[in-house]
Amino acid sequence: MAALRTVASTSLRSTLRPNAAATARRSAQAPSLRATRNLSSSRIVAEQQGPVKGSPPPAADSGVRTNRTALFGGLAIAVLAGGAFAFFGDRDDRKNLLDVGRGGAQSAASWPKDGLGSQQDYQKVYNAISERLEIDPKYDDGSYGPVLVRLAWHSSGTYDKHTNTGGSNGATMRFAPESNHGANAGLKAARDFLEPIKQQFPWVTYSDLWTLGGVVAIQELGGPKIPWRPGRSDREANFCPPEGRLPDADKGSDHLRWVFYKMGFNDEEIVALSGAHALGRCHSDRSGFDGPWQHSPLSFNNEYFTLLLNEKWHVRKWDGPKQFQDASTGGLMMLPTDMALLQDKKFRKQVEKYAKNEELFFKDFQRVFSTLLELGVPQENFKRFEPVNESGKPYMLKTTAEQENA
Repeated sequence: MAALRTVASTSLRSTLRPNAAATARRSAQAPSLRATRNLSSSRIVAEQQGPVKGSPPPAADSGVRTNRTALFGGLAIAVLAGGAFAFFGDRDDRKNLLDVGRGGAQSAASWPKDGLGSQQDYQKVYNAISERLEIDPKYDDGSYGPVLVRLAWHSSGTYDKHTNTGGSNGATMRFAPESNHGANAGLKAARDFLEPIKQQFPWVTYSDLWTLGGVVAIQELGGPKIPWRPGRSDREANFCPPEGRLPDADKGSDHLRWVFYKMGFNDEEIVALSGAHALGRCHSDRSGFDGPWQHSPLSFNNEYFTLLLNEKWHVRKWDGPKQFQDASTGGLMMLPTDMALLQDKKFRKQVEKYAKNEELFFKDFQRVFSTLLELGVPQENFKRFEPVNESGKPYMLKTTAEQENA
């Protein structure tokens, strides 16, 4: 039985004052149980250690950068459609329910034949990622979700349709020079976070794992279900795309079109993808910019658009690069590329639509984000999975809440 979605407002670790109207508006479609737990007075944490040190790739990030490139960031109670349901149990009970086990690599005998995982196989990978999202409550606002979205985004958004290079097929950010590109500063945290999952499921390619991580984050933080299918292959360092294919945050609408048109997206889709700024925040020691876009950076919703449209923004007075600050609290920020969505008539029209209609935003984002995650992947790669996926359709993997309340 599908669960009614529980209510979520501001993140526990966020000191920003929530927007009351936005909170009320989200009451009918708030995040899953995992996102809801972010709001409790005592966080349920899987383990009390930081991310695994060191990525497996031959080359690691070169360190901190201050550039201007955009970031493209117990007791479980569920209310069921038919009545109230309380699930009591410890962490191991929950792991057994979600079939995530106790960690450790799968034995080779249990690997999918020829690496062709079924939907059930990838649901296990999904669950293992979801189980770790809050492994370090001190990381950012308490979840690795936003940085996983950014990793999926940046590993896919390098696609150039004119040369058919870049994209999500390859996971070439494992290597320099791509790992050292300014746009990818800070993403080593996301790659390290997913490394234990790769060790647990060795048959999964890094390319599939990174994009699936973005799907998990969007869904577990209250966003739409993202159609996803496996089939990406890993490639070597010589396939790294050149630097400069991702958006620069200090540019305007012409730059956004130049970047996104090469990926194959149109104006409406550019605005929809920009809605991913609902999650996470900028970091002065990574991009140079600083602060969250909205009051609840761990809740995927349309508040990014309502704030962009209705809030008063002024240029922030500080020593960092040009960014905008909200007049109401002084705690939110917008990038020049965000403001370009207001200044351009075609972009603004779509911003207004999404600000008024969250359901429309979710519908469009679902489609466009799924497309983004498949950029650069040969269709024959997906066809390889037809023997285990007779319908040939992307998987619609279940959220943690859906499984707990089934």
